[in-house]
Amino acid sequence: MAAVSPASRFSASQFSAANPKAKPFPSSFIQFRLSPSRHFPSSSSAAAAAAVPSLPRKSFSTSISCSVRPEYIPNRISDPHYVRVFDTTLRDGEQSPGATMTSKEKLDIARQLIKLGVDVIEAGFPAASKDDFEAVKAIAEEIGNAVDEDGYVPVICGLSRCNEKDIRTAWDAVKYAKRPRIHTFIATSPIHMKYKLRKSKEEVVEIARSMVSFARSLGCEDVEFSPEDAGRLESSLFLS
Repeated sequence: MAAVSPASRFSASQFSAANPKAKPFPSSFIQFRLSPSRHFPSSSSAAAAAAVPSLPRKSFSTSISCSVRPEYIPNRISDPHYVRVFDTTLRDGEQSPGATMTSKEKLDIARQLIKLGVDVIEAGFPAASKDDFEAVKAIAEEIGNAVDEDGYVPVICGLSRCNEKDIRTAWDAVKYAKRPRIHTFIATSPIHMKYKLRKSKEEVVEIARSMVSFARSLGCEDVEFSPEDAGRLESSLFLS
């Protein structure tokens, strides 16, 4: 699947006109693909091909496919062609300079995210501050129980470090959602384990394992784990 260039974008009305029987976003998801072609069937396809400088002598055509969202199952996607969208605008996006948001602004953005058909909304870092906790809780209560026309309810996720206090705080904020998720993380690269955590890789693996189990013990069936600085970790670290 290729990234969509501005020239490949289209309006909802254009999509509906070309596909009168197709259901528009957010009830469905849309995939964009670039495929080799001998000719440029449209100006947008030509622009898309021009956006691929590594293949200057090949033309590309765009194709759009639409399919109904599969049933949500934690930690598994039943349809191998489906791309589950995890949006972290309200958490990681807020770390951008000048992007600090109020609780009301976060709730307003969450309302728009559900209209876009986002599968998982990472609402914040509940343990970071009282305001962040309240914002995540408010999103869990409202957006986490909002049902779209197909009966889908978005997953509301709260980030936490790998310690009991953070995880419990995250759960206390997201548990009001129909589909709550705890997203916990810990540093895993050799340099981080040595100088930041001052722990051995065996200790880090045990912390990760025990904290995921702790999150599950609180009643959270959907637990996500992320290895921080994963680009530099040893590939065998979590395979044992």
